[in-house]
Amino acid sequence: MDKQFWITDQIIDVNECISKVTRAEAGAINTFIGTVREFTKGKRTVYLEYQAYASMAEKKLAQIGEEIASKWENTETSIAHRIGRLEISDIAVVIAVSTPHRNDAFEASRYAIERIKEIVPIWKKEHWENGTLWIGDQKENISYEKSMPKKEDMQND
Repeated sequence: MDKQFWITDQIIDVNECISKVTRAEAGAINTFIGTVREFTKGKRTVYLEYQAYASMAEKKLAQIGEEIASKWENTETSIAHRIGRLEISDIAVVIAVSTPHRNDAFEASRYAIERIKEIVPIWKKEHWENGTLWIGDQKENISYEKSMPKKEDMQND
């Protein structure tokens, strides 16, 4: 993979993300790995399905990398997010941030996952034992009770 920020329907290689930010100037590399959990608010998840407006999502992931570079000096960031059907414990997202010092790496990594939830056009469908629901945004402020998001919802910038 020659991209620094990407959407994929394949298993994410954590070491690939780490290798993209490994450099001599870095004294710390923080890696955040988001996985599919079995229980959410007492409901048992069977599996998740992610969909994305991939080209826009990759631009937004790159924007997050630029934001991190402007907030924390001398950083390098790589982010990969998976789409498609994910089973319990599968990796959904990997964020790797390298910085000269560890505190910046921790803070920048946290910033990245929060920004992904705020601005990246990725939708999640929860599949429970007794039903399904599209989650409209990753902060879970919007849900779609009857169907998946409309096309215009998936193309908004």
